[in-house]
Amino acid sequence: MKSKTVDNSGDNVHKGQSQKARIGQIGENLAVLFLVKHGYTVISRNYWKKWGEIDIVAQKVAKNLPDGEAGKVDLRFVEVKTVSRERFTASDYEPEDNMHPWKRQRLRRVIETYILEKEEKGELDEEKTDWQVDAIAVYLDREGNELKIEWLEDIVL
Repeated sequence: MKSKTVDNSGDNVHKGQSQKARIGQIGENLAVLFLVKHGYTVISRNYWKKWGEIDIVAQKVAKNLPDGEAGKVDLRFVEVKTVSRERFTASDYEPEDNMHPWKRQRLRRVIETYILEKEEKGELDEEKTDWQVDAIAVYLDREGNELKIEWLEDIVL
């Protein structure tokens, strides 16, 4: 099933990038649109520390509760994996297969840093925030058009 084609010539896709970087950036842009479509607000992209990077940090805030108390925050740390090929078969490499143990360890460290940093600044209330790690696998054709997106929720680091 082919999905709607999105113009990927905009945000964060730059001339002079390698083909791999360009494909990765297209995948991240499509993942952002996917999350927004599912009610999330992207609050950070490419959060980087020397020990790792988070592709996307997104959140969804629950509606205010009847007693006027603010709702829970659903915080997602999203790793985006993109692959491009002419067609896909069941035996093909899956983008999420690239989540090696060392990558998961680096991701765990940078998420811990992000949470501590936001708590220190008063931008995150641990008691009102539920968080998890997701992966979004983006499949593109050779021209960079979206074929499908898979959302793998609550992956174990």
